[in-house]
Amino acid sequence: MNVLVAGGAGYIGSHTVFALLEAGHVPVVLDSLENGHPEAVPDAELIHGNVMDHELVSRVCRQFSIQAVMHFAAYIEVGESMVDPMRYFANNTMAVMSLLKTMRENGIDKFIFSSTAAVYGQPDRTPIPEDEPKKPINVYGHSKLMVEDACAWLAKLTGFKYVALRYFNACGAHPSGRIGEDHKPESHLIPLILQVPLGKRESIAIYGEDYDTPDGTCVRDYIHVCDLASAHVAAMEFLVRGGESGPFNLGTGRGYSVREIVDCARKVTGHPIPAATAPRRAGDPARLIANPSKAAGTLGWKASGSDLETIVSSAWLWHSGHPDGY
Repeated sequence: MNVLVAGGAGYIGSHTVFALLEAGHVPVVLDSLENGHPEAVPDAELIHGNVMDHELVSRVCRQFSIQAVMHFAAYIEVGESMVDPMRYFANNTMAVMSLLKTMRENGIDKFIFSSTAAVYGQPDRTPIPEDEPKKPINVYGHSKLMVEDACAWLAKLTGFKYVALRYFNACGAHPSGRIGEDHKPESHLIPLILQVPLGKRESIAIYGEDYDTPDGTCVRDYIHVCDLASAHVAAMEFLVRGGESGPFNLGTGRGYSVREIVDCARKVTGHPIPAATAPRRAGDPARLIANPSKAAGTLGWKASGSDLETIVSSAWLWHSGHPDGY
């Protein structure tokens, strides 16, 4: 398959480009490079541009005979989405609508969408199934849900085929150490923890130690970025086989607490990594864990490299070799 990967120079997108290449597909990356890194896609065609550029996207689709599209070109900071909501609706929703329109005009009917567990808000059940009510509590989650809804209507009314992949906590890095996580500013837990042994911060803050969890800290479902990447390939191949459109959770079905993550990082790095208690953050649920059984049964996909030590070790390989990112 010739696959257009929008946002393929970013964290999850670049790992998916590697997975596509390994599976024998031909990825073509379109990235504005606002947050992406050219160095993350050394083995694929990289086109600098925006998904809202209808003429450019159409030309790329024709030039490379694109058969499917994967979308990763989103803003991801939950806090920022609540301060500047229109920025998120413009990029995460309206820009995708433009891309869908361009796809349809060029006869491309297979779409893999990078969605999020944030569409669930604060769920009533955990592990969370796909039919849990969608009640996002931030603009980021809502901006993704709006695209899911649009895709569902297109699938219902036309021959459009899509899969929306709802990530839980993406983490880790490619085992080769060639690519990894480089956000500026960084807001994800594991890279922030690893900044301590790298000498970039003195300690890591633990936001709340009085949750109803075994050690009092929040529990999340952490999934290795390479497992996420393989799920995108599986989802595309599923659609090619005639699979039914819809959403899928991507997680492991088990959770790790913040304190467990810190302890694992101490073991992997050999650094004491001081931790400082901080007040709870508003809106943080005690537990967020996926029920990934639908992806296992329908896509034939299961997280295979998401044990905690593998995740943290791969992240440390990347960050210790690239302390300032790309």
